[in-house]
Amino acid sequence: MNVRQLLDDRLGEAFEQVTKECAPALVSPASRPEYGDYQANGAMAVAKRLKTNPRKLAEDVVGASDLTGIVAETEIAGPGFINLTLSQEFLKGTLARADLVTKVPRRESIVIDYSSPNLAKTLHVGHLRSTIIGDATARTLEILGHNVWRQNHIGDWGTPFGMLVTYLDEQGQSSDDLGNLDHFYALASERFEKDPTFAKAARKFVVDLQSGKEGAITRWKQFIELSTSHMQRIYEQLNISLNPDHTRGESAYNNDLAQVVTDLDEAGLLSLSDGAKCVFLKEFTGKEGKPLPMLVQKSDGGYLYHTTDLAALRYRHKVLNADRILYFTDGRQNLHFRMLFAVAHASEFVPKSTKLEHHPFGKLLDSNGRPFRSRDGSTIPLDHLVEEAFERARAIVQSKNSNLGDREFDEVVRAIAIGAIKYADLSKNRLHDYTFDWDSMLAFEGNTAPYLQYAFARIQSLFSRGNLSSKSYRADIVPENENERNLAIQLCRFQETLELVGREGMPHHLCAYLYELTSRFMRFYETCPVLDAPEKDRKSRLALCARTAKTLETGLNCLGIAVVTRM
Repeated sequence: MNVRQLLDDRLGEAFEQVTKECAPALVSPASRPEYGDYQANGAMAVAKRLKTNPRKLAEDVVGASDLTGIVAETEIAGPGFINLTLSQEFLKGTLARADLVTKVPRRESIVIDYSSPNLAKTLHVGHLRSTIIGDATARTLEILGHNVWRQNHIGDWGTPFGMLVTYLDEQGQSSDDLGNLDHFYALASERFEKDPTFAKAARKFVVDLQSGKEGAITRWKQFIELSTSHMQRIYEQLNISLNPDHTRGESAYNNDLAQVVTDLDEAGLLSLSDGAKCVFLKEFTGKEGKPLPMLVQKSDGGYLYHTTDLAALRYRHKVLNADRILYFTDGRQNLHFRMLFAVAHASEFVPKSTKLEHHPFGKLLDSNGRPFRSRDGSTIPLDHLVEEAFERARAIVQSKNSNLGDREFDEVVRAIAIGAIKYADLSKNRLHDYTFDWDSMLAFEGNTAPYLQYAFARIQSLFSRGNLSSKSYRADIVPENENERNLAIQLCRFQETLELVGREGMPHHLCAYLYELTSRFMRFYETCPVLDAPEKDRKSRLALCARTAKTLETGLNCLGIAVVTRM
C-alpha cells in the first residue's frame, strides 16, 4: 500500500472541496520526528493565490478530510503545515498484509534501453553506470507489476567488425584470444592503418556484409557470438538481469534504415545539406541562431546512429507496444535524445502519448576528480574491476575470522564484492558525477551494501537462535515504544519509495530508504529485547524483525544485490 498516496488522495479531496480548485500534491514524509509521520505543505502557495490565511485554509482542509481509521492525530504547525500521525490500528493493519508490494493498478509496457556496449571492444568501467542503474530500474518496475522489455542496443555493425573478422581469419585466432578484446582490437586497427592489403580486405568484408553475402554473414555471426559470450559472462558476474534474449543490436535495424529515410521525406521533414539528408527542427539551433541538423544519411549513402535510433524507436512502439521508453546513457548525449524524441514525434514514428525519457548520468571519477582509469591511463575492463572487488572482499571476510565453510565463504565474498560495487554507485544521485572509492564502498558501517547485508544477516542470526524462520514467521505487529514505531513507519514507506524509483528512474531513493530502514532497525535492536522480551512483545518484535528482513531482501533484490544469512 502506498500510504503517502492514500493520505494525499484524502487530503486532496478535502482541499478541492474547500477551495473549489484541483487539489495539489500535498503529502511527504515528515522531515523531523516531532512533526508526526507525514506532513502536508501545499496550503501556503494556494492560500497566497487565493489571498486567504494559509493556517485557516489548513484547518479547513483538515476539518473537511476523511482520515478516520488512518490518522490518530493532526496538528497545524507554523504558517500552514499539516502534521499527520498514523493510528496504531492503521499501522497494525498495513503491516499485517502478506504482500510487501502492491501491484500498480495500470500495468504499462515499458522499454528500457541500457548497457549498450560496442561488441568490438571489451566491457569496461564506462559501461558500469548505464548497466547497473538501468538494471535496478528495470527490476523495480517489474516488481511493481509493469511489463518490462529490456533492450541491450549493442554496437555490432560497421567497419570495426570488418577489421576484427579479417584479423581473426588471418591470424587463425580462437575464442580464448578474445578474452582481451581491446588488445585484439588494437592489433586489428594497427594492421588496418598500416597495411593497405589488409585494409582493402576488411573494407571488402564490410561491403559483403552489408550486401548480405552468406559467407560474410556467417563469419560475422560467429564473431558476434564469441564477443557476446564474453559480455554475458561479465553480466552474470555482476548479477545483471540482461540475457541474450534482451540483445537487439544496430544490425537488427539495418534493413529498416532506407525506409526510415523515405518516411521522413514523405513526412516533409528531410532537407539536403552538402549532399547529406538531414532533419531540421526550428527548436534546435546552434551558434548565431543557425538551425542544428539531425543527419540521417551521408552524402555517400551511409546511415548514422540517428537513423538506427529512429528505427529502434519505431520498432519499440509498433512491435513492443511501449507506453514508456527509457534510455540510460551518459549525460553528454542529452542533445541527441532531445532531437531524437522531437523527430520521432514530428514524423509520427511514435505517438505523443508514448512517453520518451532520457535518464542521463554523470561521470565516474577517481579520487583526484579525473575519469576513473588504470594507472597507465587505459580504461579498466569490467572483469578486472570485478576481480579486484573479489580480492578485497575476500581479505575483509578472512580478517573477521569467520567460521564459514568454503562454499559459504565464496558466496559471502561474492555478495559483498558485487553488492559494494553496485550500491556505491546506485546510492548516489545519478545526475551527479560519482567518485569511486574502494575503502568506503566495502565498509561495514555507513551507507554501504555491507552494512545493509550485515543487518539482514543479524536478523537471520536472531531467528536461528530462536529456532524460527524469518520467512514463515507471522504475528501481529503492535509497535509500543518510539523505536518500534519509527521502524514500523519506515516499513510502511516501502511501496511509495518503489513507485518513486519507477517514476523517476533514480535508484538512489531506494538506497536512501534501505539505509534509513537499517539504521532504524539497529536502534530498535539495541534498545528493545526480542527473544528475551515478554511473550506479547516478543511475538510483535519478532514479526517486526521478519518484516524488516523481507523488506531488506526485496529492496536489495531490486538493486540486483544478494543477501547472505551469515557474515
